[in-house]
Amino acid sequence: MKQNIITIKAFFLVIFSFFAIVNTGSAQEKQFKVATIAFYNLENLFDTLDTPDKKDIEYTPEGLKKWDSKKYYSKLKNMSEVIAQIGTDVAKIPPAVIGVSEIENRAVLEDLVKTPALAKYNYKVIHYESPDRRGVDVGLLYQASMFEVTKTTSTTLKVEGMDDFRTRDQLVVSGLLDGEKIHIIVNHWPSRYGGEKRSKPLRNAAADLTRSLADSLMKIDENAKIIIVGDLNDDPINESVIKHLKAKKTVDQTKPGELYNTTYPLFQKGLGTLAYRDGWNLFDQIIVSYSLLGKDKSSFKLYKTKIFNDDFLKQKSGRYKGYPLRTHAGGVYKNGYSDHFPVYLFLIKEI
Repeated sequence: MKQNIITIKAFFLVIFSFFAIVNTGSAQEKQFKVATIAFYNLENLFDTLDTPDKKDIEYTPEGLKKWDSKKYYSKLKNMSEVIAQIGTDVAKIPPAVIGVSEIENRAVLEDLVKTPALAKYNYKVIHYESPDRRGVDVGLLYQASMFEVTKTTSTTLKVEGMDDFRTRDQLVVSGLLDGEKIHIIVNHWPSRYGGEKRSKPLRNAAADLTRSLADSLMKIDENAKIIIVGDLNDDPINESVIKHLKAKKTVDQTKPGELYNTTYPLFQKGLGTLAYRDGWNLFDQIIVSYSLLGKDKSSFKLYKTKIFNDDFLKQKSGRYKGYPLRTHAGGVYKNGYSDHFPVYLFLIKEI
């Protein structure tokens, strides 16, 4: 794959460069390539059409939310402007790869990547229709200049004794990031509808499926570099994540063949990606395999994980000041962004 190598000083003059080059500022003056991997729950990115097999009537001009073309294109603009800024504090360009959830179909993602804020980055779309009752799916966007897709699969979650259960499929995308094989698993686990305790077995089952997908990849390649992203509808300390996905809380606890929850330290600090009843949750998480850890940066390794929660994404006043600024709140159109903040990590390798 063709690639431009640039310095920070020259970066701002080269818009289409593949990777940013950063300097650690250490005495050794090491330089690293940087790539951003992100996840964003787009909160009901629906088109304006009534699709008979989906529960989307409220997102039509005649529906409860009076969802018309003006609101739809404003939503696309808002979402694209967020994505265009994720990770630019270090990588200087938007994510190489970003998993997304709560999208109605492929068409809305195709519209999203054509927006002015994203069009110049040549994002491509991966999407499969899921059996979810609400009609929302997960998907993945990637910059074709940075990531080359080699394989995609979508797996349906089956729950024993619940033949009529329908939720989002889990998407696995394998590809080459600057020549290195990377696997991304995109999730949107079952919600807490009906109560956390009552719905817990569904998320445990989803976690079991995600773990089996990761184990299958590591069975083929014990050094597989896997990044699990998604809205898990659970926090890093919940049973689904700790006991079923078996994601470790610290790097030191993580051994070969295991997974490390890069968002756990953020949760420990009291940070969250969504707020509910005066409390914060960190449902949006990024979990990586052991092979992405370590001090040897001759290949891509984890640098740091962050929450993108800039002020423009937040409520400015009132009881919910500081909460994510939503598209709708309390039945009122707010022309905001999402009820979730995005999460993202940086992968770096020395040059």
